[in-house]
Amino acid sequence: MLDKKLEEIIDFAIEREKEAVKFYRDLQEMTKFSSKKKMLKDLENMEKGHIEILENLKNKELKDIEVPEIQDLHISDYMVAPKPEGELSYQDIISIAIKKEEASYKLYKDLAENTDNENARKLFLKLSSEEAKHKQIFEKIYDEEILSED
Repeated sequence: MLDKKLEEIIDFAIEREKEAVKFYRDLQEMTKFSSKKKMLKDLENMEKGHIEILENLKNKELKDIEVPEIQDLHISDYMVAPKPEGELSYQDIISIAIKKEEASYKLYKDLAENTDNENARKLFLKLSSEEAKHKQIFEKIYDEEILSED
């Protein structure tokens, strides 16, 4: 059973993920093309998956959490995402997704670095790893489909 502080942390993370679900749902309403809507729906579903992972963590021993290391492609380091308004291009959508995942990754990483509770630190590192994994997926798409365009 988790202590009250860790349950609050998980609840905080669940709320962040719910905000991300809403963000991707709102983007779906801003695009006209079904291929973009499908990709945004996939993004929404990934965030819903995070919520499910977090809900499942409430019933787990945190010592069993594994935190894989995710390679950072650093594509987002020099990227400025457009505001999510109006009709968005494919590049806009991918850029927004990268920056959104990057912000979540940084939040959880910062929280991990600023807690004295080892279980909380491990949980935050797990969450940052999940966000880094999604950021990496989008950076690969950006690299392969946008940067390599002739």
